[in-house]
Amino acid sequence: MGPALLLIAQLYRVESQARQMAPKDRHELRQLQSRPLLGKLSDYLLDIRTEILPKSPDGCVVRYTLKNWTALTRYCEDGDLAIDNNATERAIRGVAVGRNNWTFFGSDQGGKTAAALRSFVASCQRAGVDPFAWLKDVLSRIAAHPITRLADPLPHNWATAKA
Repeated sequence: MGPALLLIAQLYRVESQARQMAPKDRHELRQLQSRPLLGKLSDYLLDIRTEILPKSPDGCVVRYTLKNWTALTRYCEDGDLAIDNNATERAIRGVAVGRNNWTFFGSDQGGKTAAALRSFVASCQRAGVDPFAWLKDVLSRIAAHPITRLADPLPHNWATAKA
């Protein structure tokens, strides 16, 4: 499996170059450099498939990779796609890590409060706003804020008003 890991490392080297490029240029780079590497990887996996036991850990990896080859190589067809889903994994990591902690809020109301706060924090992160600064500012002004303008303090509106 060493040659496969070497080819995968080379694919990620191409992606480190492609990261700074526009999607069209990224697509062209992938066609020139990644496609041949993917071809070598596919050939290698097809060759070793017959030499390893199908239910061994390596056999499972090879079988999974070949079975999902179209999905795994789709990023080469579109310059807007990433080679992996690491960005998505990082984005939902807080939810996955917190899931066990959220089991013990003490009451249903505590869980509802935590869900609302988590929603606010996620909205702030999406808008590029520091959640603590947003919450501090909004809580200090909410009592005097007109009820007819409830959308104003929402994170995406607050960020444009502060800019």
